[in-house]
Amino acid sequence: MAPKGKVYRGSVKEFPGFDASQDAEALYNAMKGFGSDKEAILDLITSRNNKQRVEICQAYKSQYGKDLIADLKYELTGKFERLIVSLMRPPPYSDAKEIKDAIAGIGTDEKCLIEILASRTNQEIHDLVAAYKDAYERDLEADVVGDTSGHFKKMLVVLLQGAREEDDVVSEDLVEQDAKDLLEAGELKWGTDEAQFIYILGRRSKQHLRLVFDEYLKISGKPIERSIRGELSGDFEKLMLAVVKCIRSTAEYFAERLYKAMKGLGTRDNTLIRIMVSRSEIDMLDIREVFRTKYEKSLYNMIKEDTSGEYKKALLKLCGGDDDAAGEFFPEAAQVAYRMWELSAVAKVELRGTVQPTGSFNDDGDAQVLRKAMKGIGTDEGAIIEVLTQRSNAQRQQILKAYKAHYGRDLMADLKSELSGSLAKLILGLMLTPAQYDAKQLRKAVEGAGTDESVLIEIMATRNNQEIKAINEAYQEAYNKQLEDDLSSDTSGHFKRILVSLALGNRDEGPENLTQAQEDAKKLADVSSNDSSDSLETRFLSILCTRSYPHLRRVFQEFIKLTNHDVEHAIRKRMSGDVRDAFLAIVRSVKNKPAFFADKLYKSMKGAGTDERTLTRIMISRSEIDLFNIRGEFMDLFDKSLHRMIEKDTSGDYRTALLALCGGED
Repeated sequence: MAPKGKVYRGSVKEFPGFDASQDAEALYNAMKGFGSDKEAILDLITSRNNKQRVEICQAYKSQYGKDLIADLKYELTGKFERLIVSLMRPPPYSDAKEIKDAIAGIGTDEKCLIEILASRTNQEIHDLVAAYKDAYERDLEADVVGDTSGHFKKMLVVLLQGAREEDDVVSEDLVEQDAKDLLEAGELKWGTDEAQFIYILGRRSKQHLRLVFDEYLKISGKPIERSIRGELSGDFEKLMLAVVKCIRSTAEYFAERLYKAMKGLGTRDNTLIRIMVSRSEIDMLDIREVFRTKYEKSLYNMIKEDTSGEYKKALLKLCGGDDDAAGEFFPEAAQVAYRMWELSAVAKVELRGTVQPTGSFNDDGDAQVLRKAMKGIGTDEGAIIEVLTQRSNAQRQQILKAYKAHYGRDLMADLKSELSGSLAKLILGLMLTPAQYDAKQLRKAVEGAGTDESVLIEIMATRNNQEIKAINEAYQEAYNKQLEDDLSSDTSGHFKRILVSLALGNRDEGPENLTQAQEDAKKLADVSSNDSSDSLETRFLSILCTRSYPHLRRVFQEFIKLTNHDVEHAIRKRMSGDVRDAFLAIVRSVKNKPAFFADKLYKSMKGAGTDERTLTRIMISRSEIDLFNIRGEFMDLFDKSLHRMIEKDTSGDYRTALLALCGGED
């Protein structure tokens, strides 16, 4: 059960009125004769906690002179057998068995070693080492050392000592020193001082390291995870990332592991079983809620869709409930959300594009290269891509003028006639000013039959006041119409009011005001008002569309304090359709704009087919603003580089041009 003073967060609880002898008899009867009653076995075993299961094993041996685990292995098969047998072992012995299997035979299951040793507490590590010795009469450290190598081995040995500091009293001076030492050991050093990473991440307390990570972000402008990816490699990199994730939130680490075990084709059943068993009496409720918050679907439903038979039924019993049905928001998720807003507020991130003005720029020379590439039979797309993706937008505008002055021709018209398909859209988009390009995208979204609300939301929710005003001017000049009028005539209701408010470009640009933020949070949290003039949507609009980003970050923190909900969760629960999507886009843009665009880029390429309109639009519009930061967020969120995903998902000259804008492999 939970330690004194702590709320129990497991999904499997002590069974009331427990009788070990009675349960032993029920299991014996379920396995007696021809066949076995699997339903009875799973119902009984998943309804008892581990301490009670151990007592059942002892009672079974006393009553029948047989080993219950051996009988279960004989009667059951496959994944279901592995799951049920794992539940019967005490946690340290279950971990010991997993590690023994991970290092036995040819090859090593490094992911299993990383998961267990990065996530367990000091006491759990000590119990594991003792259980391994008892079960296999071998020294766990010696076996791990014999099966691994290099810095990966050294960090595993440090973790196996179970000697992480546990003092909650944190020294600010030591926090600053550790952050500085990590920066100097990696980013500021030629080569990497891995020993410094091992010492600090392997020894310091969780509370201390969380503050070190915050300080590291302040002084380096990037999260520690990104530096680890850049400085370390292989299994050592994966282990250190797992340690960092567990320091930040063990529940979030396991939610991510469970999601990856089930997403895509096939299921990693060993990982699924190991986590569902090992966390069922520790933090499964927290894992469930973080899972739903992060992946917008419940762990219960994902298990239900991804597994079958008695195996599925047993996993669902361990899961303990469907959060999509319950709609509750657990404390761990609220805590994670609060920390996200805190990090968003303190991060001093330098935004960087991937396209910079070229140093030795010659507009007339570039105009000549482009003319030569399009003159005569055929077109040299490579030359066009090389010039136009390596020049800033301001330089491209100069090339347009030089081309006309030199040849008396319209470069845009020539490019349009020579290029086609996705490449043409990309190159022609690059030749427009940012405001002209956004104006054109908005016009396409509202003209003709149907409206592309996602484009309206993406552009209007993410541009600053200056960009919005420039878009309004470009729209008026290009289409002889007011943007606000077109938005009003093509949308309706609260969604129209949100877009019109954003189109004014009147967002406050001042710092946060704590008193006002507390009042704003109360307004957003109030669900009791029945006054239509003060509807929930109206209150959200009046705050989300007008307050400054620093102020909104404070509002959203105060909102969590008041409601124990993240504002994103509240928006999803209380709103729907385009209104919900618009408010979510604003919130995500405030929290981390590069991450918002990284998510959109990923969704444009994942699965069958590619949403080239979204891919092209974001690559063009962010190339000189924050595409370098988007690349970093993409890697953090999806464990793959934007460069690699573009390379895999596109082809031909279009791919070449996109990769040039991307600006490098991470």
